[in-house]
Amino acid sequence: MATLSLQCNTPLTGSVVVPGDKSMSHRALMLGSLAVGETVVTGLLEGEDVLATAAAMRAMGAEIGRDDAGLWHIHGVGVGGLLQPRVALDMGNSGTSTRLLMGVIASHRITATFIGDASLSARPMRRVTEPLSTMGAQFTTAPGERLPLTMTGCCPAVPIRYVLPVASAQVKSAVLLAGLNAPGITSVVERIATRDHSERMLRGFGATVTVEDSPEGRIIAVTGEAELRPQVLTVPGDISSAAFVIVASLIVPGSDVTITNVGVNPTRDGLLRALIAMGGNIEILSPRTVGGEPVADLRVRHGALTGIEVPPEWAASMIDEYPILFVAAAFASGSTTMRGLEELRVKESDRIAVMAQGLAACGVSVDELPDGLIVHGRSGDAVAGGATIAAMLDHRIAMSFAVLALNATAAVTVDDAAPIGTSFPGFVALFQQLGAVAR
Repeated sequence: MATLSLQCNTPLTGSVVVPGDKSMSHRALMLGSLAVGETVVTGLLEGEDVLATAAAMRAMGAEIGRDDAGLWHIHGVGVGGLLQPRVALDMGNSGTSTRLLMGVIASHRITATFIGDASLSARPMRRVTEPLSTMGAQFTTAPGERLPLTMTGCCPAVPIRYVLPVASAQVKSAVLLAGLNAPGITSVVERIATRDHSERMLRGFGATVTVEDSPEGRIIAVTGEAELRPQVLTVPGDISSAAFVIVASLIVPGSDVTITNVGVNPTRDGLLRALIAMGGNIEILSPRTVGGEPVADLRVRHGALTGIEVPPEWAASMIDEYPILFVAAAFASGSTTMRGLEELRVKESDRIAVMAQGLAACGVSVDELPDGLIVHGRSGDAVAGGATIAAMLDHRIAMSFAVLALNATAAVTVDDAAPIGTSFPGFVALFQQLGAVAR
């Protein structure tokens, strides 16, 4: 167990590139494995979560490898062509891998067992097993619909029309991926728009996907028994990883940092909207489109932040970024209220409770709500710090408190930095490049 404490005696300065988008990396591996031919991916995130997806697709027949230039080559087996895995699929800490792969397997006539680490094994899977069962898949789970989980797919699967009970890109994507090998049209209705990487990438691979607005919500439909074409893809930098650099640059006095080639998909940009509404000095430079995804460079400079009430409807566009937004709010003037975040209770940890406890231990006044948090900011002053934070095997908790430590009077130590490797390999090295010191 490796502890981590970042410190900063000078402003953060420089230009950096963050790792590739995790959501897109998972989907590129899965869809490349379901295409016939060779897909080539540049910028794939090489974190533990994405590598778990690659290992699972290899176990089901795809050939996946990385060349010396850092390009990933995927030789797919075609929709319907997945093979029976001979071993359990170890998902490590990756909820995205687990839920999306359950969708992929649901319409194939194979049986697979999913296992994971202690954190993943505590996360409920019912939100995915329920619609996939309706399509014909069968599941045997640990108590509480948790891992270890064994599923048997159904072929032909039954196409369904599924109304999402909660905003979830993972559930939406699982159903659409299952629909690829189901005869007819499978559709998902979402009342609140969630990240749309699946829809964009499915179209890019040649699937017939329609998106339309209705009084009931946004309807996304895929036509089954699809034939996917291999692609050449470039994965932009992950805004969920850039978030930690952005907030660090806002809270460390004198900082001026540029983050290049960041994905700014409008279904993922809630953190930028929130921080700009708080007065954050963020410039969006050179907006462009790369591989069908909006991309830009971000210049971020230190400045005063003001507490706001974050609209609950923004939650779907920034759900993974709330822990680091809580940190930004700790340095704002006034209070920041964030609600509509029930989803955070069932992430890698209960992110509301863990962040509330850690912030309080570092001298920040907070009010924990059933569905969110109110953070009473310190008007730009350093937090007291002096605490050791239990990250609870949660990479975003660990990184959030590592950033908080950059403007703390006494050291803030994260008890276990290892989970950071699941999504942001090179996190410490990047901050050292900008001027921070790691202990």
